Amino acid sequence: MFLDLCLVYGSQVLLQKEYAVPVRHFAKESAPPALKGDTMLKNIFVELKNKYETAMGLLKKEKITIDPNDPAAVSHYANVMKTIREKASLSSESQHIQEYIETQTADITDARTYLLTLKEIRIKSGLADDLGAEALMIEALDKIEKDLKKPLLRNDKKGMDLLLAEFDKINKKLGIRKEDLPKYEEKLELSIAKAQLEELKKDALEAIETQSKREEFKDEGTVDVKYLDVRNII
Repeated sequence: MFLDLCLVYGSQVLLQKEYAVPVRHFAKESAPPALKGDTMLKNIFVELKNKYETAMGLLKKEKITIDPNDPAAVSHYANVMKTIREKASLSSESQHIQEYIETQTADITDARTYLLTLKEIRIKSGLADDLGAEALMIEALDKIEKDLKKPLLRNDKKGMDLLLAEFDKINKKLGIRKEDLPKYEEKLELSIAKAQLEELKKDALEAIETQSKREEFKDEGTVDVKYLDVRNII
């Protein structure tokens, strides 16, 4: 799922280099007046405080079932976290992926270095390229550069159009479609929700075990974490 998103976002970002200068130009023209250090820190603090209070307010209203093996519980938790992100203006994981790719590749001018950087991002994320997509993308680039008889730059519109056409063929071969981005994003959010619930369950079990060893709780029965109400400890 993460790799699927990287491949789709990567192809989109790859084409953005030719527009980099105009975008920065307009951003500079419309930039707000510089703030003094104290004012800037105060604004950052207030913004973080508001986001925290928004998140906690929503969590206090929702019943979270700590059961990572229950698809319904995982789906509900994922929806709660999605609502929190939307209300608190926080980025989703898929948005983080796209933003990270854009940040890491912003100053790269040629397609080959871009693809190698995308590979580094994948490796650092601990992911395997089981589809063999990266090798196919490099092969496509080799083909285009051989025809052009020069390295392909990201501001070479004609060359980039040819490369992206090859990438479209690769995505089709691998069953990856831009139209399926919402599906990839949803699967990623569900996998993250499941992982977070597993972590919550682990922490809860450790806390229960520690508490059960205390003298005043030795006669208490075993507690199933599924029935714990997170709202009571927030």
